[in-house]
Amino acid sequence: MAIIKLTINGVERTIEAEPDMPLLWALRDLLSMTGTKYGCGIGECGACTVLVDGDPMQSCLLPVSEAVGKAIVTIEGLSTEIGRALQQAWIDEDVSQCGYCQPGQLLSATALLTRKPRPTDSDIDEAMNSNLCRCGTYPRIRLAIKRVSRGIAQ
Repeated sequence: MAIIKLTINGVERTIEAEPDMPLLWALRDLLSMTGTKYGCGIGECGACTVLVDGDPMQSCLLPVSEAVGKAIVTIEGLSTEIGRALQQAWIDEDVSQCGYCQPGQLLSATALLTRKPRPTDSDIDEAMNSNLCRCGTYPRIRLAIKRVSRGIAQ
């Protein structure tokens, strides 16, 4: 076990964990931050997506030791202007059905719009391709992203 300091949602947190523990388990089990979901455990579904220094990453694959010194944002800390606008667009477009994948979807969409305020359909497809939605709400996700894009890229 090691003492590990992580910066999560702007707050420094200290945990005691094995350095190779996936960040997902540190968030959920040690810090009780259950907004980040466990889906597949092999980095294929995107349910566990968090932002690490602004980039979407699957927290089930990222050892806590590799997250030290980086800014981690979870769904609980998604409070940027773009993040808030996306959350409202998700509601306006009635995106969620079961909702399980939505934290990861929102974080990936935030990273996309932060990098590229006016994405094309192809940009959206590429940015969102690591996030699976078992309910198939992809058309509504795209509409929500485009709704926010129109508002921020004027």
